[in-house]
Amino acid sequence: MPCTLLPALLFALVTSVTPGPNNTMLLSSGIHFGFRRTLPHMAGISCGFAIMVLAVGVGIGQLFKNVPVLYTVMDLLSVSYLLYLAWKIGTSGAPTTPDSTRRPMTWLQAALFQWVNPKAWMMALTGATTFHLHADPRLSAMLLALAFGVVNFPSVGMWAAFGTALRQALTRPRILAIFNWSMAALLIASMLPTLVSLAHLARHTLSTNPG
Repeated sequence: MPCTLLPALLFALVTSVTPGPNNTMLLSSGIHFGFRRTLPHMAGISCGFAIMVLAVGVGIGQLFKNVPVLYTVMDLLSVSYLLYLAWKIGTSGAPTTPDSTRRPMTWLQAALFQWVNPKAWMMALTGATTFHLHADPRLSAMLLALAFGVVNFPSVGMWAAFGTALRQALTRPRILAIFNWSMAALLIASMLPTLVSLAHLARHTLSTNPG
């Protein structure tokens, strides 16, 4: 198991720390709300994703294999929600104070978001099918979920911390607007593989059903 655990931890680190919807949103949240107010968002990502890894490992992954149309449904939900979040980020105003009416993402919102996050699905499905940390599939899924939970929180926290460090540098409205729309564009760019997949599916559907 130790020899298998190290590659699993490395996979968790690389996939958790690289850019994606979660980290883009945490960077923006760090800027607009600060590190402390972003902590529930960070914890929601780590816990929600660990739960997803566990669920995929104990059977949901097989369900998706048996019912492929679920991938399409999830892709459509993912694109719709991420476009909404991109708009929210792009139109964000100046960084808020604690008494502002605007609020960062809650623990529950961040945890639920993992189920419409294309990168999270890729990480969970790849991890569950690649790393077998125990002979018992259920225990293997629990160990993998724990590995991701331990590695994920400090990894995503780096993005929130970086955003917090940028708060003072983004006080000018024009600079902040440019940054916000850049983050929105990056969030949309993270959807490109999903959009390409949906485009291929639509083209195949039209070619097989011309009438």
